[in-house]
Amino acid sequence: MTYIKNMNILDLIWHLAGFIAPALFVALGVALAAGIFAEKKAFARRFGRQVGLNFAVGVAVLMIGLALTGHDGRMLTYAALVVAVATNQLVLGKK
Repeated sequence: MTYIKNMNILDLIWHLAGFIAPALFVALGVALAAGIFAEKKAFARRFGRQVGLNFAVGVAVLMIGLALTGHDGRMLTYAALVVAVATNQLVLGKK
């Protein structure tokens, strides 16, 4: 806890950005990959929504992984991130 007290705001922003970056990149990658199989016009309308929902699911998985393991960046958490975001995209694609 002492480390957090000694952290300035810029360090905190960089830590948070590094924590959520995997969720953002997986969300973008999965949504773009889904666009290959979708109709272009319908895909363009839903792309932002898909990325946003995938990102929210990804951040939730990362936070759960951090809470369960006590560390961020565990490979099991990243595997769960990919599975959860891909499953979410599958559900979104059916709508």
